[in-house]
Amino acid sequence: MQVGRFVHDRLLPIGTILLVIVLAWYVAAYAMNAPFQRDTDRRAGVTPTSSEFLVKTMSQPKPTMPAPHQVVENLWKNTLTVKPWSKRSLVYHAWITLSATLSGFAMGTALGVLIAIGIVHIPALDRSFLPWIIASQTIPILAIAPMIIVLLSAIGITGLLPKALISTYLSFFPVAVGMVKGLRSPDVLHLDLMRTYSANKVQTLWKLRIPASVPFFFTSMKVAIAASLIGAIVGELPTGAVAGIGSKLLAGSYYSQTIDIFAALIAGSIVAILLVTLVDLAGRFVNARMGARQP
Repeated sequence: MQVGRFVHDRLLPIGTILLVIVLAWYVAAYAMNAPFQRDTDRRAGVTPTSSEFLVKTMSQPKPTMPAPHQVVENLWKNTLTVKPWSKRSLVYHAWITLSATLSGFAMGTALGVLIAIGIVHIPALDRSFLPWIIASQTIPILAIAPMIIVLLSAIGITGLLPKALISTYLSFFPVAVGMVKGLRSPDVLHLDLMRTYSANKVQTLWKLRIPASVPFFFTSMKVAIAASLIGAIVGELPTGAVAGIGSKLLAGSYYSQTIDIFAALIAGSIVAILLVTLVDLAGRFVNARMGARQP
């Protein structure tokens, strides 16, 4: 019964959307690759049949839009047919990006929680600091990332830390906003009960506000971990990185290797899915330990 419900509620909708995306992808690949292929055939004096022309548009070495099977083949070759520590391996590049992602995510989560606690307990911060936090997220990360890289490079800080700080910048905001809502979620009657027990602010925080904020915390963490990965990839672009998913995107754009670009994007998406899934499982485990009902 549970398996049937899982297939009906999860696999079927996801599979349907995936099928539609793949079909649309093939149509787009044909439409975008066809003009170049027609010009190539005209110059060569070749008149292929419709099926031959279709196959050619889906097998170009440097297509305008790579077909899904070309991207899958590239992923297979660069993950399973090479050693994981090889610089040709997408696993190696994903690990480089992942290290910056996790570092930035840890710092962003800690910063977001501290900011949320301060905003909830200090009214002046709520009125003065929160608007600036919101305004900070309106600045494009593509404008901030080069500034952070250049400033830190000027004082001799390179490598992992600049990328982690960019990830921190993107990941602290959802955690801060989610935790503010979570810390303020306890009912007024529960807060009055804590005052009846003569609990101080610290005791109320640990015994009531933080337990009540756990569902909000893990929900915001799922957003933050994905944002942190984006920050790590963006942080690799201005530096001309030689390793990481960002470096694969740069190399692909330099040499017009669109298949490599799409493979790197798919690899980044897979990493994001795994990270969000791990956070979701951790949230389910913690909620279960706290006695919360699972959907």
